[in-house]
Amino acid sequence: MTFIEFKKLLLDAEISLPKFSNLIKVSEKNIQSYKKKGEVPNTVAVIATCFSVMNKNNIPYRLMIEELKLEAKTKVGAGFKKKNKSPDVIEEPNIK
Repeated sequence: MTFIEFKKLLLDAEISLPKFSNLIKVSEKNIQSYKKKGEVPNTVAVIATCFSVMNKNNIPYRLMIEELKLEAKTKVGAGFKKKNKSPDVIEEPNIK
């Protein structure tokens, strides 16, 4: 799905991109990055399509999604460790 088609579905679902990203707990910056690529991943396309269809059928999808109590994922791993602003203190061995 192209990013333009995705945006049209959001209009049909009567939800803005920032509210969409907040509802599904994905960073807005991440969603905006699909604009440069020109298309959205399949999962995002499916979600937007479902929201559009639900809205057209007067199904309160926002309440349903909020009830899931989704949590934003945080990146973990060696490359994503928070950096300490203070330099590490290296102790010298006590040699006698």
